[in-house]
Amino acid sequence: MKIVLAPDSFKGCLSAGEVASAMERGLRAGWQGKTPLQTVRIPVADGGEGTVSALCESLGGNMVSAVVQDPLGRPVKAEYCICGDLAVIESAAACGLTLLEESERNPLKASTRGLGELILDALSRGCTNFIIGLGGSATNDGGRGLVETPGLLGCKARFTVACDVDTPYIGPEGASRVFGPQKGASPEDVEILEKRLTDYAKVIFEKTGKDVRNIPGAGAAGGLGGALLAFFGAELKPGAEIVLEAVGFDAEATDADLVITGEGCSDFQTPKGKTPAGVLARSKAIGVPAALLSGSVKSCPELLEMGFSTIMAATPEDMPPHIAMVPQTASALIEEAARKLAESLSF
Repeated sequence: MKIVLAPDSFKGCLSAGEVASAMERGLRAGWQGKTPLQTVRIPVADGGEGTVSALCESLGGNMVSAVVQDPLGRPVKAEYCICGDLAVIESAAACGLTLLEESERNPLKASTRGLGELILDALSRGCTNFIIGLGGSATNDGGRGLVETPGLLGCKARFTVACDVDTPYIGPEGASRVFGPQKGASPEDVEILEKRLTDYAKVIFEKTGKDVRNIPGAGAAGGLGGALLAFFGAELKPGAEIVLEAVGFDAEATDADLVITGEGCSDFQTPKGKTPAGVLARSKAIGVPAALLSGSVKSCPELLEMGFSTIMAATPEDMPPHIAMVPQTASALIEEAARKLAESLSF
C-alpha cells in the first residue's frame, strides 16, 4: 500500500512538512493491513505561505534576504529563493497579513510597494525569471504600489504568478468584497476599496490595453494578479499546479494507492485554487483517489462535490481554535485523524 502525503501548511500553526510528518506517524500507528505500508511525503503549497520553502527545497536553490517596506511602509527583512536566474518570491514576505498586528490591519492604507522592492533586489542579483506567490496578503491596492515602485516598470524579466484563488479583480466575487473583510475592512471600507479598484482597472486599461476586471486570478492578493498580468506580461496559473509540477508529484503518485492532502481549514474557497483542489485534480488525472484531511472542515456543497474519497477534520467541533492551533496540539490531532483513516483503509 503506497500513500502519498501532499498537504499544504496549516497556516499560523504547522508547516506543510510538519503536517505531512504528523500524517505519516498517524498512518503508521494505525496501519493493520496485510501488505506493507509505504508513505511518500511531498509538502506542497498554492502560492501562499510555504511556496518558497517547497520550491527552494525541490529546486536546490538558496535563500537570500532584503530589507523592504512592509504593508504600512516600515522596514522589514524579507526572504526569497534564488536558483540560477530564477527568483521565487512570496508577496506575503513583504505585503503579508502576518506582518501586521490585528489592530494595524487596514487595506485602505496597505501597499504592495515592498513586493516591487523585492523584485528589484532579485533583478540586481541577475534574476530574469520569476515565480511570484500571491497568498496571504494584507493589501487591496490593485497592485498600484508595486507598479509605482521606482525603476521597476520596463524590467526585462519573465513572470509566472502562482495564484491561490481564481478571484476576479472587481465585482461580487472580486478581491475587495470577498477578501477585504478578512484584511480588516469594514462594510463601508469594502465599498471604498471596490471603487478604487474599479477606477484603477480603467487606468490599467488606458495604459496597457488589458481589461483585468473579470480575469480569474486578477484579484489575487487584492489585485496584484491583475497588475502583474497587465504591466509585466505575467502568466497567471494556479499556485498548486506550479508547485506540483516543480516537486514531481505525478512521477511519485502514479503508482500510489491513495493521495492524502489537506489544509488548515477547508470550505467553499477550497475548490477555487487552493492546494487540495490542485492535488485532487492531478490525482484524478493519473487515476489515483485522493482523501482530504484538514484541520477543520466547513461542510458545504462546493466542497462535498469535489470528489474526494474521504473528507476528515482533525479538530473536534467543540475545541476552540486558539487551542487547536497550538502546534503540539495540532500535530497530535492530525496524527489521531490519520490513525483512524489508516484503520479504515487496512485490508
